[in-house]
Amino acid sequence: MAEFTQSTKLHNVLYDIRGPLLQKAQQMEAEGHRILKLNIGNPAPFGFEAPDAILVDMIRHLPHAQGYTDSRGIFSARTAVVQYYQTRGIQNIHVDDVYLGNGVSELITLSLMALLNNGDEVLIPTPDYPLWTASVSLAGGRPVHYLCDEDNEWWPDLEDIAAKITPKTKGIVIINPNNPTGAVYPKHIVQGMVDLARKHDLVVFSDEIYEKILYDDAEHINTATITGEDVLCMTFSGLSKAYRICGYRSGWLAISGPKADAADYLEGINLLANMRLCANAPGQHAIQTALGGHQSIEDLILPGGRLREQRDVAYKLLNEIPGVSTNQAKGALYLFPKLDPEVYPIKSDEKFALDLLESQKILISHGTAFNWVRPDHFRLVTLPNVLDLEEAIGRIADFLSTYKP
Repeated sequence: MAEFTQSTKLHNVLYDIRGPLLQKAQQMEAEGHRILKLNIGNPAPFGFEAPDAILVDMIRHLPHAQGYTDSRGIFSARTAVVQYYQTRGIQNIHVDDVYLGNGVSELITLSLMALLNNGDEVLIPTPDYPLWTASVSLAGGRPVHYLCDEDNEWWPDLEDIAAKITPKTKGIVIINPNNPTGAVYPKHIVQGMVDLARKHDLVVFSDEIYEKILYDDAEHINTATITGEDVLCMTFSGLSKAYRICGYRSGWLAISGPKADAADYLEGINLLANMRLCANAPGQHAIQTALGGHQSIEDLILPGGRLREQRDVAYKLLNEIPGVSTNQAKGALYLFPKLDPEVYPIKSDEKFALDLLESQKILISHGTAFNWVRPDHFRLVTLPNVLDLEEAIGRIADFLSTYKP
């Protein structure tokens, strides 16, 4: 019989945060082991529940959410997205500029597929959320990673970005607040990136899914407030993180800037949106209630709030481990600790994570899964309660005290 193999389009597509390590963890669970999963930013398993108002509103709309919606999404939800951005000072987004999706992930892939020809380049941060790199590759493009500087709050290195722009560069990705580092970019950094996009006629892809999860004095700058009318900006956000409803798959893409000049590209987005028919209808009904109601995330990120407390405990305990250091997260749900290569001469951070899993029954994500350039980091999710974090980081410390790579 003929052998059936995967498409060559997948040869450069990786998504290791749900790769071999997770498969090993699932195998161990099937054998009866209890695994503490600190690899995925999924609030529900850690006791974070959806706000009651969202649940009630979705239940109320279920009898009317059985058919296809407009391919862009229901009008009331898209209007709520527009009105939200108006409160943020963005006036050039209209209802027909908003596409609702089965999470942001679907819309990222859709927007890149509509733009890229084979060999086109897209600038993506390193470290990154790996879906961006995978989606560029799947669309036939070439991901080009620009450095974020750990010694400068993990902010993007503007000189490195400028040096990597070529005639083939079509777009630049901004992940702010950043996953996996927790960095929140100040205005001058966002401005510098937009200025480069303006100079070189690049599309800006702004991933802002963590925009409401901010700590201390961090301020989120919506990229579209800077791009204005002369830089095409694709803004991605949704409900999964701030409203703790990842499984509802409620995300959106909002398009701003010179839309007339991008009409052909936007027609391509519309074509692909039509082909997938629509996003799931019940999840769309959560958007208006979420954006217009009480913002319960604020109770979690202020002093005394659970997310804030967990972040602080994880930061303190990780930095107390000899040979481990981490910048404090100003946003999102993660820390990205560094393992001093003089203390831990690790050649494969994936093997390090596997050894930790087998020894301590703790699942983390290795740094190179986020396209980081060296095997000397890992990402830790700060969603578990304080007691579980204390136990987990204590076990990581015990493991490292005797670890011989």
